[in-house]
Amino acid sequence: MINRIRSAFQAINASYWFFPALFAVLAVALALITIELDRNGWASMLDEIPWLERARPDGASNMLTVIAGSMIGVASTVFSITIAAVAYASGNYGPRLLTNFMENRGNQLSLATFIGTFVYAITVLRVVRAEDEATLFAVESDSLPGFVPQLSLLVAYVLMAISIMVLVYFLNHIPASIRINSVLEGIGDRLIRDIKTNYDRPSHGHVEMREPSGRAVAATETGYIQFIDYEALESIAQDAGGHLSLNVRPGDFVHPKVPMAMWDDEDDLDDLHDQDVRAAFTLGGMRTPAQDLHFLLDELVEIGLRALSPGINDPFTAITAIHWLGAATAELGRRDLTRSFGGADDASDDRLVLSNDDFAHYVRRGFGAMRPGTATSPAAALVTFDTIIAASSTLNDETRHAVLVREGDQLMRQAETHLKGPDLEVVEARYQKFKITMAD
Repeated sequence: MINRIRSAFQAINASYWFFPALFAVLAVALALITIELDRNGWASMLDEIPWLERARPDGASNMLTVIAGSMIGVASTVFSITIAAVAYASGNYGPRLLTNFMENRGNQLSLATFIGTFVYAITVLRVVRAEDEATLFAVESDSLPGFVPQLSLLVAYVLMAISIMVLVYFLNHIPASIRINSVLEGIGDRLIRDIKTNYDRPSHGHVEMREPSGRAVAATETGYIQFIDYEALESIAQDAGGHLSLNVRPGDFVHPKVPMAMWDDEDDLDDLHDQDVRAAFTLGGMRTPAQDLHFLLDELVEIGLRALSPGINDPFTAITAIHWLGAATAELGRRDLTRSFGGADDASDDRLVLSNDDFAHYVRRGFGAMRPGTATSPAAALVTFDTIIAASSTLNDETRHAVLVREGDQLMRQAETHLKGPDLEVVEARYQKFKITMAD
């Protein structure tokens, strides 16, 4: 149940309908409240403000009509601009970035503000009545000569002013949000923040990589693992009196019969708890960055490779992606990459044993995946060597240092197959400097 709620929250977080719908409901509630205050004489306090003229029925109707009409027009324009920006970004930077733009609070709240103002104006407009009008079902208390909700009109005017400010913000926000440096900064910042959250202890040595064995708990559905409820899995293992090792991580794709977890061979357990184990995994049709560090790494790599493709040929965008990869690699290099859940001194003694990835895995997923592109660009190759040197300066582990040295060696080998002439000579000279620096 909790996983379903989390999955629904993730879907809502990446939607354009939730905040506009919420603001529309709040606008109706606000309109009903201010109209009731007007009916009960609360608007009389506005008479004490000498510069605030009371509105007449015709003026009130015209003002609310203009606000409502202009807000729905602006909302349509804002939605069109947003869709155009999303299409541009996903087409140029990669379809995975669609999630980033869909989750953008600036876009969601801008559209919601205009929708809310429109709904408020329409709701107030329906109660404005001229002196020669009467309600359909008139009663004695409501047969007054006209009704102009002064307080509601003032609130509508304030909402209109807020909407104008939001429009100015939106017109600046959209071009800023699709600027490639801003896109890469957002991805890189989130990646480094998630690294610090997932690996909150300093490096203390080798990461144990062991293949889980035992009785498998296989998937019964198909999709990407979007979320794993580790607390629930540990609780299940405690109740069963067994030890559960995960075979997968967030972002992996599973289908029926694929093992997701293993009960230890020493645990004499039946399949009574298997359904509860499966329920702790949330599956969906696409990957999300909620628990998936690889998703963010892949976004940086995808942008870099697209920039280095012959059709785009933008090495400077790739260089920015390489810089953020270097910052993330440096952060990973100084942290303990053994993920544990349970607090035992030895992670293998926990009831729940997570699937770990060592430093070499992340280097291959980042710099290694970028290598086919960087090896074809002298500018990108030079920056990659410098970035690896900078990342290695934060390490105090010889094994991880050797991983970075090996990555530099592989980049040079691949560059030799793509570059020639002066380009190759420049890269070879930087590689020799790289070897000397890394040896020191």
